[in-house]
Amino acid sequence: MNEQQQPTLERLEDTDLTLADLADDIRGRTVVDSSGEEIGKVDSLFIDRDERRVRLLQISSGGILGIGDSKKLIPVDAVTAVDDDKVHIDQHHEHVAKGPVYDPDLAREEPQDFVDVYSYYGATPFWTPGYMYPRYHRH
Repeated sequence: MNEQQQPTLERLEDTDLTLADLADDIRGRTVVDSSGEEIGKVDSLFIDRDERRVRLLQISSGGILGIGDSKKLIPVDAVTAVDDDKVHIDQHHEHVAKGPVYDPDLAREEPQDFVDVYSYYGATPFWTPGYMYPRYHRH
C-alpha cells in the first residue's frame, strides 16, 4: 500500500463491525509490560476497516473513573501474549509512560497521524510494503 492509499483507522465501537470471535475482544483487560508490571487497561481497539484487522490498542492508565487518565496507543505488534484477563506486551512500563499521549478529542484517526506511535515503539507501520500481521500466543 503506498502513502496515497493508506486506510483510515476507526475505533471499533464507532463502527458497525464486530469481532468474529468474542475471545478476541480484549477491551477491559489489564495490559502488563515485559516484566509483568501493570500499565493500564485496554479502552478501545483501532481497526483498519479495509482489511478488518485490529491495528492499535488504546490504553488508559491513572485517573479515577476515567477522570485524569492518560491515554496511549500501542501497536498490536507489541502484543506478545493474551490470557483471560491480561494483555502482555514487549515494552517496559517506563517506555510506555514516556510515549506519545493520545487525545481522542484532537485526533483525526488517520494512519499518517500514527507514524510517531509506530516509530516510538519500533514497529513497522501496517501500511508499508512487506508488513506482516503479528502473531501472539494465548495462555
